[in-house]
Amino acid sequence: MIVVTEREFRSRSATITPIVEKGLSSTKVATKQSSVEALLLYVEVEGKADALLEDLLQGLSNKQPKVVAATLGALTALYHAYGVKIIEPKPPLKALPKVFGHADKNVRAEASNLAVELYRWLREAMKTTFWNDLKPVQQQDLEKLFEGVKSEPAPKQDRLLRSQQAAKEVAPAGDEYAEADEEEVEEVPEVEAFDLAEPVDVIKKMPSDFHEKLASAKWKDRKDTLDEFYEVANTERIQDGRYDEVIQGLAKSMKDANVAVVTVAANCITVLAKGLRSSFAKYRSRILAPIMERLKEKKQSVAEALGQALDAVFLSTGLSECLEDILEFLKHKNPQVKSETLGFLIRCLKTTREAPSKPEVKSIADAATKLLTESTEATRSAGAETLGTLMKIMGERQMQQYLEGLDDIRKSKIKEYCDAAEVKAKDKPRPVAPPPKAAPPPQKRMVKKAAPGLKPPVKRASTPQTEKSAAPSPQPKPAA
Repeated sequence: MIVVTEREFRSRSATITPIVEKGLSSTKVATKQSSVEALLLYVEVEGKADALLEDLLQGLSNKQPKVVAATLGALTALYHAYGVKIIEPKPPLKALPKVFGHADKNVRAEASNLAVELYRWLREAMKTTFWNDLKPVQQQDLEKLFEGVKSEPAPKQDRLLRSQQAAKEVAPAGDEYAEADEEEVEEVPEVEAFDLAEPVDVIKKMPSDFHEKLASAKWKDRKDTLDEFYEVANTERIQDGRYDEVIQGLAKSMKDANVAVVTVAANCITVLAKGLRSSFAKYRSRILAPIMERLKEKKQSVAEALGQALDAVFLSTGLSECLEDILEFLKHKNPQVKSETLGFLIRCLKTTREAPSKPEVKSIADAATKLLTESTEATRSAGAETLGTLMKIMGERQMQQYLEGLDDIRKSKIKEYCDAAEVKAKDKPRPVAPPPKAAPPPQKRMVKKAAPGLKPPVKRASTPQTEKSAAPSPQPKPAA
């Protein structure tokens, strides 16, 4: 059994290279297995693998093909045991095109095994990093290997870290809430292409005369500069920066008389919000209302572009942040705006991963209930779907108070929408705290009883005389 202590852990930089060059590529099976186990233990003890990964990847540049192949095999074992949440997947992904072009067939075979293992965890998101650097034949070969993985369930971490082992031991046995939490910890969050992509500095690449052309009196100039901005910003991940003036221009474009300009401006908002994600949240209050005001546009292509822009803004923030504007536009006098806003609210409810709070539930339910009596059928149906989707998240019991007074036909319609809705959030009631432990009974004081036939000793009160005698007598002064 291999034991990695703190001393060996600190010597990692001096031990990994010999393990890679001698241990992993050894012809002895036991030596090879022990070398892989040593690497697994390093991760187990440290709880992360950044430094280990950096040392290990140097083996891919080794002149001996057997060392390169063995290093790829070790990487596959590490990811199989711990997954991509603990071990960063980007460095090996970037190295894949080089090893796929290696002259040795064993190296290429191990590279394929590593690619398949990473595909188990990352799925299509992994292609963002390296796919375009592969040859078409290599892409086709990998696609065939990926087919066998697509039907498999989502992978779980196979080996626990020391910190996870300690947490598992501390958790009380039979605690159903602790077991539920443990299941949630084991679930690996979905990795998106955004997580693996390198951020692009759009401000540096955008047209230098963007703001001048956007203020042009000619609609074609405005559209062309927006098209140029879209081409630059249409990337997986955007580097954060000062986009205040850009947002101001895009918000103004929502009022443009030309629908082609409005459509492209909405597309620019979509790619900017998707590329910045949470960094876009600070612009929400300045862009959401102008988009929703333009929802009165009846042309389908424009309405779709506006809807996609709203969805992208929502994903960069959340339901709580967008709800105030949504509820305000549900009171809009234009039926088209009201209907499209309801559609946006329904998509938000289906997409959000956090259940709304009780005050938010009440606000949504009250607004949707009022819309059940609207003159247009589309608005009435959207109101019922909103209540049904909300019921799917919160549960029928919590929604009963908001359905009182509705006729059976409307209740039945809401229930149909509830059954058909697919949501990502579920209201989880807080676990009831266990009753406090009973205080231990007071301990009885032991009192010594006098022996039978003997009287207990009587304490005499002290007198000034006795106190005086107890005091030390003054020493006589020495003669002069």
